[in-house]
Amino acid sequence: MTLLNPQLAAFAAVLGEGSFEGAARRLSVTPSAVSQRIKALEDRLGQVLILRQAPCRATAAGEHLLRSVQQMLLLEAETLQAFAVERAADQAPATLAIAVNADSLATWFLGALATLHERHGLLFDVRVEDQDHSLDLLRDGSVLGAITADAHPVQGCTSRPLGAMRYLPIASPRFVARHFAHGVDAAALGSAPMVVFNRKDALQRRFIRKITRARLAPPTHYLPSSTGFVDAAGLDLGWCMAPESMLRKPLREGTVQAIAPGRWLDVPLYWQHWSVRSATLERLTAALLTAAAKELRQRDGA
Repeated sequence: MTLLNPQLAAFAAVLGEGSFEGAARRLSVTPSAVSQRIKALEDRLGQVLILRQAPCRATAAGEHLLRSVQQMLLLEAETLQAFAVERAADQAPATLAIAVNADSLATWFLGALATLHERHGLLFDVRVEDQDHSLDLLRDGSVLGAITADAHPVQGCTSRPLGAMRYLPIASPRFVARHFAHGVDAAALGSAPMVVFNRKDALQRRFIRKITRARLAPPTHYLPSSTGFVDAAGLDLGWCMAPESMLRKPLREGTVQAIAPGRWLDVPLYWQHWSVRSATLERLTAALLTAAAKELRQRDGA
């Protein structure tokens, strides 16, 4: 059962699944029916809402509409639950789209989702995005909340501090002996290979500027895996910045070491979400704040 206009439901499904075929499967209709509903909605509003490509993307007008429709879907699920309306056998529970940085996903984030799923049966559509860019997904309506490094709330959203993730610069003992035998300076950092998550990842270069005040261009490996970062460092592939919570065992066992003891980067993280009155959002926010308080550094340094 759904209370949402079929055209709006089709619109949200196409952008959620990335295709008209995927939306048809979700809605249990034909792709032709989905296409007709989207065309009727675009004719009604007088604007193209979806770019027909792989995957389908929203136009600027579509992004504006998507944010409102996603909020409708969230409130609809809560309304049906409040009226004790039983879901159809083929109808999934509410799915919450959230943007999160890879390091949070690999450390403290999943525990909060597991608790919510167990208690309330919620499903999650997790989008991995760098903490410096995750707000783009919140602005365009793709997600209802995002883990971000930006404290300033997006229009129509609320921002809550989570704590800071501390990153340590690490490498294997052999790598340190080979590249940093004479210290961690501009000459060494300019020539030593480094490991970077992807081209949006600026942590390593931020650390270089903090140490040297210089903009260097060292040899770079791109490795989009949080856990793979520590493995790569242990295998002499390069040096990198890794969350301290991932390093307790590798540091203890000596497979990696800090290349600059006493130096680190703290990245403050925030949870930004739509400013709508929603019990589901309140539960999600409370679970994330609780999980982050156990793992991230708080203002008192804990």
